[in-house]
Amino acid sequence: MPLTMKEKQAVTKQLALEYKRARKKKKGKIIDSVIQLTDYNRSYAARVLRWRARPKVLGRGKVGGVNITLVADERKRKKKKRKKRARKYDKPVFVALRKIWTICDCICGKRLGPFLPEIITVLERCKELEIAEDVRKKLFEISPATIDRLLAPVRKQYLLKARSHTKPGTLLKHQIPIRTFSDWDEQRPGFLEIDLVGHEGGNSRGDFAQTLDATDVCTGWTETRAVKNKARVWVFTALMEIEERLPFAMLGIDSDNGGEFINAHLLQFCNEAEITFTRSRVSRKNDSCFVEQKNYSVVRRAVGYRRYDTEEEVAVLNELYDHLRLYTNFFQPVMKLLEKTRVGSKVKKKYDRAKTPFRRAMESPLINKHVKKKLTEQYDTLNPVAIKREIVDLQERLDKISRSKRKITAGEKRGDLEYIFQ
Repeated sequence: MPLTMKEKQAVTKQLALEYKRARKKKKGKIIDSVIQLTDYNRSYAARVLRWRARPKVLGRGKVGGVNITLVADERKRKKKKRKKRARKYDKPVFVALRKIWTICDCICGKRLGPFLPEIITVLERCKELEIAEDVRKKLFEISPATIDRLLAPVRKQYLLKARSHTKPGTLLKHQIPIRTFSDWDEQRPGFLEIDLVGHEGGNSRGDFAQTLDATDVCTGWTETRAVKNKARVWVFTALMEIEERLPFAMLGIDSDNGGEFINAHLLQFCNEAEITFTRSRVSRKNDSCFVEQKNYSVVRRAVGYRRYDTEEEVAVLNELYDHLRLYTNFFQPVMKLLEKTRVGSKVKKKYDRAKTPFRRAMESPLINKHVKKKLTEQYDTLNPVAIKREIVDLQERLDKISRSKRKITAGEKRGDLEYIFQ
């Protein structure tokens, strides 16, 4: 037997307050029961429930020229206290993670996450890290996104652009081909991009130190040497030192168009040693993207943007680079771009799992087993924290030398500009 109008009103009035306080799923169930009892359609049933749940107005009036509406009190609603979920990555995890992150030169979570099991094992072996077993287990499981989220406040606390001094070398330029991807086997270690990083400190007059940066495209292995200026003889000597330090044979080099690289001496050496020598296009930094990225992440982050123009500073730079090469190649994981696709105005990039250049070299089937054994033996003797301490000490020493240099007086000017170095 269908309900009368008064009975329908009683049903909706009784369920209205419950409907108002309910969540979405429960509201749907209440509407279903109202439809079953009253034969209302769904839209009308919901509207009636909302209307019935309106607060009851007891009266309206003006007080001091302000319109006042008096509403009846509803039943006191008990606020549900949401249970606070216990933090999985608590303070001990955060403290250990922050220490490891600092040792690893504050790299991002996507690089640090895959490297955590290895670096924790190394630090424990060197007795530089002591953590509880449950903390260790959590650090082995933590995701890159969680790492970034936990370290976001710390990263904010540590929150320059250099000039380019590359002058195109016209000598023999037509004999050195512009690099194309068909010339190089980028899956084979030994093909290097090389570049110079100037340490002019904003003042490009006179001679100042340069850092020769060489990066292997396949493994990301990076070697750096400081020279006192851009003279071809010093750059060539530094390149020979880098070749001796590489764990694999130098098969190809790709440079920019500066005269320090585009010269008969280097061309003759490459021809005799059967090394592929190519150059990038003029004013196209993306042609040398691998080494350009290392110019900042390795060189600039380590020695900054000051002016270094003395023999003592060059010596300290090279001593620093002796330690930096071990830290960078054995304990700094890097990601490589696998593919890049454009979807409308957006570019989607896909990267591989972060690995250190050492690990990439060990995985290459083209590197000699004897070389791999030698690298492993060297790796087992290294302490990343000790290396980091040496780097910091040399950075402070370099900073002290730079600050102690005399200030250029007001009479020593270049044009209308006065240069003061501290």
